[in-house]
Amino acid sequence: MPEDFQPEEMIMRFKERAEAVRRRGLPPVEGPERQMILRQMQLDYQDFAMLGDAKASIEDGVLTLRVDLRPK
Repeated sequence: MPEDFQPEEMIMRFKERAEAVRRRGLPPVEGPERQMILRQMQLDYQDFAMLGDAKASIEDGVLTLRVDLRPK
């Protein structure tokens, strides 16, 4: 792990990726391919947004991401 690794910066990149997925347009495809792309975009957004909400810590060289999945 690089000495200058900042987990908060990594979390910010995940937030940025989630927003990029949200803003991304659909290519001009139809039928099952369109549904496949839509589903993948939903999963990408969900994954990136979840990691963007994580709390990061490094203990003994181990990066731990905590994501609270309890309903608000």
